[in-house]
Amino acid sequence: MRVGLISDVHGNEPALEAVLEALAAEDIDAIVCAGDVVGYNPWPGACVDRLRERAVPTVMGNHDRAVVSETAFRFNRMAAAGVEYALEHLADEQREWLAPLPEERTVFGGRVKLVHGHPEDPDRYTYPEDFSPRLLGDEDVLVLGHTHVQHIERYAEGVVVNPGSVGQPRDGDPEAAFAVLDLDQLTVEPHRVAYDIERVQEAVRTAGLPERIGTRLARGE
Repeated sequence: MRVGLISDVHGNEPALEAVLEALAAEDIDAIVCAGDVVGYNPWPGACVDRLRERAVPTVMGNHDRAVVSETAFRFNRMAAAGVEYALEHLADEQREWLAPLPEERTVFGGRVKLVHGHPEDPDRYTYPEDFSPRLLGDEDVLVLGHTHVQHIERYAEGVVVNPGSVGQPRDGDPEAAFAVLDLDQLTVEPHRVAYDIERVQEAVRTAGLPERIGTRLARGE
């Protein structure tokens, strides 16, 4: 079984469409998402719809939770603006899809666990240097996001993977990130795909969002 792993879409529809097209070429059987479907970029509703119509198993990220709870008090100006934009533009049915997302879920018979930040704290940043087999429970594969840094570690106990950010990479590579898990072989392949960053930058300006939301995309930061 081949599974597409995505995370941190952050309302970036051009990046998500590029990733979905690339995943279709990978002959995958399913897609899972480690949270933060919305936030920052100006297509929150479209990104929710893409995952909702595909019934993608998804966990709640901190930006998703901020939209559901209608608060962004801990966020910087860019993040808060993205939450406010999502609150203004999401349809009721899109918010209703976000609202019950769990902070943790297991799929594929318990073999894969999805969290956003850390198994013990959904808001904790788990960077590559923090990866260890201690993060794993009974699952074979732990999928997490939140840092926007693509990384994979394989241990005797299983695999820990951050597929990277679809919509706002922060590891110095501006291309949209995702990964493909072969659940039979227990291997994970990291992938990147180019998308139209200039289109996103123009949409950010048109939406009245902070300009740096768009400019940072070109630098993968």
